[in-house]
Amino acid sequence: MELFSKYGREFSKNLYISSLLDFKTQMTPGYNYPNDSLIISDFMSPAYLYLAAGIDYKPFDFLTAFISPITGKFTFVYNQSLANNGAFGVEPAIYDEHGNLLKKGKNSRSEIGGYIRLAFDKEILTNVTLKSKIDLFSNYLYKPQNIDIDWELLISMKINKYITVSISTRLIYDDDVMIEIDSNNDGIVDKKGPRIQFKEIFGIGFSYKFDKKRVSVD
Repeated sequence: MELFSKYGREFSKNLYISSLLDFKTQMTPGYNYPNDSLIISDFMSPAYLYLAAGIDYKPFDFLTAFISPITGKFTFVYNQSLANNGAFGVEPAIYDEHGNLLKKGKNSRSEIGGYIRLAFDKEILTNVTLKSKIDLFSNYLYKPQNIDIDWELLISMKINKYITVSISTRLIYDDDVMIEIDSNNDGIVDKKGPRIQFKEIFGIGFSYKFDKKRVSVD
């Protein structure tokens, strides 16, 4: 689920002073396959909120580039079990030497940095549309050289008036999200670290338009 809003005022040709709000989360729990009892994500766990102000450049109708030197990025993890584990970069819980909970994990994390958003939407061939969006964020206060990436790509192809085929991909890299790593595939987690996450979806859509027939009444 994504809520996106952007407002701008033109001050020069193709240039706008703009503000941006972008909120993202998921609606249903995510599980660690094949163990479907272990929740690794949930509604509002995580949720991401970007608040930014900057310059929006629109050289063409199908291309925009938003650049913000000052952006607030807020991460929310309301599932306390995930927050206690320090999931998605929040501060983890503190335990004593016997495993007793001393302090709960934090449910939010705030960052300030630079942000770039590029968006492309164009029919590149007859009945073939390409949509691409990439978000780049650099935390000024912690490892600014490690840039967070969220890149979505969608190709839609209209085969005929009934069938549409689509291919979508999403690539995510967040330096604050620690992924469990099993180096030798023995079922035991050896370490944790940031990793590239990639998703690909292939879809086929079918549509049919029913004609409206007029009925005359004498």
